[in-house]
Amino acid sequence: MRSTTEALKLLETADSRYWIGVVSASHVNVAVEGGFAQLCHGKSAMLRQMSPGDWMIYYSPRTEISTGKPLQAFTAIGQIIDDRVYQYQMSESFVPFRRDLRYLPCQEVKIATLLDQLSFTRGNRNWGFPFRKGHFEIGAEDFMMIASAMLENDTKSLLATSSNQTC
Repeated sequence: MRSTTEALKLLETADSRYWIGVVSASHVNVAVEGGFAQLCHGKSAMLRQMSPGDWMIYYSPRTEISTGKPLQAFTAIGQIIDDRVYQYQMSESFVPFRRDLRYLPCQEVKIATLLDQLSFTRGNRNWGFPFRKGHFEIGAEDFMMIASAMLENDTKSLLATSSNQTC
C-alpha cells in the first residue's frame, strides 16, 4: 500500500494550483453533499481564479456562519472538475455562483496541529490574516502537508480516484 503522500503525488499535475476556501463547516457540508464550491457569499471572482485540475481545501473558522462555535479546522478537500462557473437560485433574492468539485473522503484537521509546519502560518502570531480574504492560493508543499493530514486514513479512496482521473 502506498503512503498518502505517494498517493497525492499521483494526482499532482504540472498545471495544478492549490487554494484555501474559508467557509463555515455547515456550509462546507452542504457543498460536499452537492459536489460544488461556493465562496465569499456567492461571488464569482474567486471561483473564476481556479482551473480544472486545481485543488481546494476548505478551512472552517466556525461551525455556523456567524453564531457557530469556533472550529478552526480544515474540513474538506476537492478538485475542480471543469471550466463551468454557474449561478444557482437558492431563494428569490439569493442566486450565488458555484463551481463543481469532486470531493475526497477525509477527516477534519485542526489548524493548530499544523501552524508550525505551514509556510503561511509558521512563526506568525497573526496567522489568521490570510483567511480573512475568504480564498487564497497556497503552495504545493503546504497543500501536501494539509492533504496528508486530512487523508491519512483514506489513501485507498485517493488511489481509486487517481486511477479514474482525466485531468
